[in-house]
Amino acid sequence: MNLQPERSSDPIVAKGLTKRFGNRVAVSDLSFSARAGETFGLLGPNGAGKSTTIRMLVGSLNPDEGTIEIDGRTDPTRPEVKRSLGYVPQEIALYDELTAEENLAFFARLHGLSGKRLSERIDFALEFAGLNDRRKDRVATFSGGMKRRLNLVTALMHEPRALFLDEPTVGVDPQSRAHIFENIETLRSNGTTILYTTHEMEAAERLCDRIAILDHGRLLAQDTVDALLHAHGTLTRVAIELRQVPPPAVAEALPGELTGTTLHVEADDPFVMIGELGRFDLDVARIHVERANLETVFLDLTGRRLRDS
Repeated sequence: MNLQPERSSDPIVAKGLTKRFGNRVAVSDLSFSARAGETFGLLGPNGAGKSTTIRMLVGSLNPDEGTIEIDGRTDPTRPEVKRSLGYVPQEIALYDELTAEENLAFFARLHGLSGKRLSERIDFALEFAGLNDRRKDRVATFSGGMKRRLNLVTALMHEPRALFLDEPTVGVDPQSRAHIFENIETLRSNGTTILYTTHEMEAAERLCDRIAILDHGRLLAQDTVDALLHAHGTLTRVAIELRQVPPPAVAEALPGELTGTTLHVEADDPFVMIGELGRFDLDVARIHVERANLETVFLDLTGRRLRDS
């Protein structure tokens, strides 16, 4: 009889993770798993417990309660586990006085790379980051966005099966942000399992197959973006700009809220709703449709907006 606890086939598994700092509970009874080859997002405002969670998963912080599995192994501090994962912290972890290729060589050697294989991985990383022409330049001369791109590829030198990204686009320029997003999409298409923390809704919607929404260290909901929108954000917001204020009797009968010459309405199907407004014979100048998004979901779950949290 096998009395060993059954292990998950998912590359990243957290069960009941809890972490306290004095009287403050940073993470409380958090459970989730990331499936092979998917990008799993941890979405929440600053202070939600995202970075604390990722630090526990990579073994730099011990949980007070709960268990972790990385590729079926329960101790992320063991060398064989660390060889299977890559970690990009929120703080840039590079040596300013070294060149781009010297930084890459340093981190690669920590994982035992040398000789021809080392050279090949450096060439790949610089090309992937779009920094091949800056390989001999000291990192101190790089922009913030360039440092972020290099920071990402240092975690790829040993070809990890699982990649942990903690807010990898904080404070970057639009060009570098787009480049990092493309890198992440390429890695996912090549089968890398990615855990991605962010407070940016647009990034989560674009990159993540599934999302866990956190607030004050607690899990509020987790599912695909479409499923979360269906469960918590089904109403689409429509702003209808009128050329003139309708007569009082018409204004009183209109659905939604009329502010000046703009009518704000929420609807399951905005096109059906717009068609029904035809009976009011409104003089419409412009219609703006804003579909439900993760902001809507967070607002439904917490009663406040993500950006204001």
